[in-house]
Amino acid sequence: MGYRIPRILIAMAVLFAFAAVASAGEGLITVKSAHDVKTTADRLEKTLKDKGMTVFARIDHAAGAQKAGLELAPTELVVFGNPKVGTPLMHRARSVAIDLPQKALIWEDAAGVVRLSYNDPRYLANRHGIDGCEKALKKIEGALGAFAGAATGP
Repeated sequence: MGYRIPRILIAMAVLFAFAAVASAGEGLITVKSAHDVKTTADRLEKTLKDKGMTVFARIDHAAGAQKAGLELAPTELVVFGNPKVGTPLMHRARSVAIDLPQKALIWEDAAGVVRLSYNDPRYLANRHGIDGCEKALKKIEGALGAFAGAATGP
């Protein structure tokens, strides 16, 4: 009997660890990039501006870590949006403002693979109880997919 308890505890620990990792990406769409982090972020920023989006900020988390004497693989965040799209969503549910403007995270994983991640608009709609915006959600999904494709593609 003493032998079974450690196995149960190990199994439970593995399940809890897996659940934490699996839920960490919930609501995110992640695309592999053909470029390094800086190039991907540069391409995204140019695409967004070319499409009339406002780029509010670009944050280099690796540079911030370095200033604090720490190391972090290349990691940049681009904050962008369009008030004509975001404001109607905020009229439906003001709480969505915590997730807007939209953000794209460009990061290098432990294997050196660069990825671009962004919030799934349907996840945000569900999270904030936004109903009746199917046409807008499809448009947002298409735009975000196109932006990500332009930034990460060859």
